[in-house]
Parts: sequence; C-alpha cells; structure tokens
Amino acid sequence: MVGQFVSEVNDASFEKEVLQSDQPVLVDFWAAWCGPCRALAPVVDEVATSYQGKLKVMKMDVDSNTATPMRYGIRGIPALLIFKGGKVADQIVGFVPKDTIDKSILKVLA
Repeated sequence: MVGQFVSEVNDASFEKEVLQSDQPVLVDFWAAWCGPCRALAPVVDEVATSYQGKLKVMKMDVDSNTATPMRYGIRGIPALLIFKGGKVADQIVGFVPKDTIDKSILKVLA
C-alpha cells in the first residue's frame, strides 16, 4: 500500500516524523477496508513523487493507530492533513482529484 516516496507513520513515530519534521508533511489517514482510500492511494503516490524533496508524504492506518486520528478529530476517511511546523495547515476529507491536493500543498509550500 505504500509507494516509493510514501512512508508509514504510526502513533509512536508521529511526533518525530510529522510534528518535528523540517519539511511540511502530508499525512494520509486510511484503512484497508476503505474503497475511496484505495482509490486515493495512487494519487497520493503521484503527489509524493511530484513534491519529492519539498514535502514528506506519510500514510497512517486508522485501524492500527487510534490515538493520532482521535487527537486530530478524524471522523471520515480518507483524510489528508498537511502539517507545517507541527500544526495542521490544511485538511482534505474524502476522495478528491490530484489538482485539489496540489492547490492545498502549493498554499502550504508558498
């Protein structure tokens, strides 16, 4: 489920990998049983490839990790949260086209 430039993150590594990251981080909250999550996976991989070196892209399985999704109020998946400087800079919920994600990322990177 994880692409070439996408890493897994879990409750234990979230602080270090996401909140303390020097770069903005896109976190894809997903689950194996979620159809829209599976449909979004190749789009997330494309995003990771496009922004390599400018943006970290990570996935979190909400079934194996419950503390972090609860902390950020994740109620629907797929949910993409973009973190910058340890804070949520933008949030996208549901299956969206790549250009919607690009617009959010470019806002955060600007």
